[in-house]
Amino acid sequence: MALPTLFCLVPLILLPFTCSSSSSSSSSSSPTHALSKGSSLSTDHKHVDLVSPNGLFSAGFHQVGINAYCFSIWFTEPVTRNANPTIVWTANRDVPVKGKHSKLSLLENGNLVLQDADQTVVWSTETKSTTGSPVLQLQNNGNLVLHQMNGDPDPYLLWQSFDYPTDTLLPDQPFTRNSQLVSSRSETNFSSGFFRLYFDNDNVLSLLYNGPEITSVYWPYPYLKSWEAGRSTYNNSRIARLDSNGQFNSSDNFGFFVSDFGIRRHRLMKLDVDGNIRVYSLVDKKDRKNLEVQWQAFSSPCRIHGVCGPNSLCTYSQETGRKCACVHGYKQKNPVDWSYGCEPMFKPCQQGEEDFVELRFVEFYGYDIRYINNRTLEACKKGCLQDCNCKGFQFKYNDGIYDCYLKNLLYNGYQLGFENSMYVKLPKHLSSSFHPRFIHGSIFSCPDNLIAPIERSYEGKHRSESLKVLLWFGGAIGVLEILLIHFFLYITWKDSTTTAQSYFPIASGFKRFTYAELKKATHNFSKEIGRGGAGVVYKGELSDERIAAIKMLKEATDHHHGEAEFQAEISTIGRLNHMNLIETWGYCVEGKHRLVVYEYMENGSLAKSLLSDKLNWEKKLEIAIGTAKGLAYLHEECLEWVLHCDVKPHNILLDADYNPKVADFGLSKLFDRGSTENSSFSRIRGTRGYMAPEWVFNLPITSKVDVYSYGVVILEMITGKSPLEMQQTSGNESGRDQTLVEWVRGKIRDNNESVIKREWIEEIMDSSTIGEYEKETMKNLVKVALHCVEEDKDARPSMSQVVNMLLHPE
Repeated sequence: MALPTLFCLVPLILLPFTCSSSSSSSSSSSPTHALSKGSSLSTDHKHVDLVSPNGLFSAGFHQVGINAYCFSIWFTEPVTRNANPTIVWTANRDVPVKGKHSKLSLLENGNLVLQDADQTVVWSTETKSTTGSPVLQLQNNGNLVLHQMNGDPDPYLLWQSFDYPTDTLLPDQPFTRNSQLVSSRSETNFSSGFFRLYFDNDNVLSLLYNGPEITSVYWPYPYLKSWEAGRSTYNNSRIARLDSNGQFNSSDNFGFFVSDFGIRRHRLMKLDVDGNIRVYSLVDKKDRKNLEVQWQAFSSPCRIHGVCGPNSLCTYSQETGRKCACVHGYKQKNPVDWSYGCEPMFKPCQQGEEDFVELRFVEFYGYDIRYINNRTLEACKKGCLQDCNCKGFQFKYNDGIYDCYLKNLLYNGYQLGFENSMYVKLPKHLSSSFHPRFIHGSIFSCPDNLIAPIERSYEGKHRSESLKVLLWFGGAIGVLEILLIHFFLYITWKDSTTTAQSYFPIASGFKRFTYAELKKATHNFSKEIGRGGAGVVYKGELSDERIAAIKMLKEATDHHHGEAEFQAEISTIGRLNHMNLIETWGYCVEGKHRLVVYEYMENGSLAKSLLSDKLNWEKKLEIAIGTAKGLAYLHEECLEWVLHCDVKPHNILLDADYNPKVADFGLSKLFDRGSTENSSFSRIRGTRGYMAPEWVFNLPITSKVDVYSYGVVILEMITGKSPLEMQQTSGNESGRDQTLVEWVRGKIRDNNESVIKREWIEEIMDSSTIGEYEKETMKNLVKVALHCVEEDKDARPSMSQVVNMLLHPE
């Protein structure tokens, strides 16, 4: 886990890579209708915007946080009093630029580029003007258009924003096979979210949930055939459009009219953060304008996949709206983000010690591992108890018989309006404590606890006197108990203030352990499971029977790290919550002792598994993707920006199913949001063989150092060769050792130049790894890894781009 004294500080932008809602200006004080070649818009002049001729739309730098801006298009007038602008398009939603010296420039060659303060190009149209003069204009319909002006009545179109929508479609904006709408992450975070509208491979306009763990289409309803949903797959045009009257038509035969169809209003179609797609109309309300919903795809928002994450239930009512709650026996994984769902509070697969709880009127859609037809409830329970992967089963009544659907995952849980039960498998000590009721009640049943016996009171003088005596006596006992409790709390507080005067509470998910507790848990630190520059790691069993990894921090012991500083840094680590990052459970700070407690990983480090040949090619690919997701979260998605600075197989741990979790942030440090200069480091950090060239040549350190190290790790997994053990190759004229990167590139180059063409992928693959592999998939993995280890840091992709390249190879 993390060593508090060694966090790398890199000043990029002062907020996470997101576009949150905060406007620079709702109107332009210096309206400009066109941008000619050689001119630019700058964040130094934030109120100079492009404005459409009718004044309806403005384009410019939209402030998304302290010293962070996105180039966007918005309605010039706010839709409600004192509201932020309604954004309809954004160029750099995932990579904001700084508030000083950043600019959008139309170059002499016709390329429109957005540059950060350090002149780094973060976005570009990649256009070129061969003849004439390029001009950028914001049209009356909200389309940002780059034309090549040749003196003709119809100038040549070089680029237009209508071809690249973000989360919004405007009237008459074509939506094609090459388009997609991607929701924002939240109402205050405009970066790319989990929901997408696109044309699927079967030519059907679809909504997709692309979450941290699963991907699934949820509209049209996946249990319907395309023709049952009123869609047609027999087309190849893949185009849809919302016209100015409020009619929507798609080439798959889907269409609708908005409720205010025919009224001439400004409209927009938006994929909202909750995964629902809606059409809004801009309505005049006395002295202000307002956006009103005129159509939506879902009237029951709980039918949208992934809204509450795994192991949870979604409920909805008109009064309270949509709510999420964990299934009994599970706890929320991320207290501020329901998309991560809930995790079990028990060890799975305790055969012989499990039972079921019934959730009435509840269904979990998908992930059926087995279907049992015409069975009794007891037969279904028996089938699930005998299968370790079974998390529960759906018990349904179909055409006079009962069927059960055994599930290995509990996703997309929601309440229904008809009789349907879900049975969740839990340890008996948890199932016995279950209270059979709905999470928030139900309008479809009358719970038994609403029926209460009639109570009557009888008055009598002798009973009244006795009652008074009892009340006086009970009151006196109560007062005495309160005094004793206050006295006990005072003594406890006094003791705690003398032994831990510098204690500060940190993240709520943590427990502060005593040194004696951890010494007992580790049997006097007798079982060492790891050792590194940060300290020594021991295996231990906590009082609640959880197996933990307990790290005794060497640095803190040697240099008497301050308690307040230590707790602040541990609190930061605790806010990092991702399925591919190690989870911290608590800490200890007593005198010179500084310890961190985190989850124990059954299969140890990736380095250990690579040496033991336990991984097949499928597992290696999953580890590559999972590790990339964890690093992408560190760099771009978490509450603080974190660099790891020592990515290597030893710091990638594997759980019982060989799922990867990035660990040991001992050489990482938070980005300094208050700094405007590049960080300087007192010493080189990382491990030889995995370190980026920036460390050696004393160049600015950015998140690209982790990208480089990740690329080396992937090459090591593919080739089976450690970058630390590469032997000097014959014919190396320089007389130096050849690096792993050079060896792989050399093999590819030799095969390409050879007269006899061979599959270069087979030349570099580790022959000891078992299992089949798909050549194109592995070639793409090598391509991505080599892209990550480019000498020039600016040529390397970001980790989020790496994830995208692995999941969606070209």
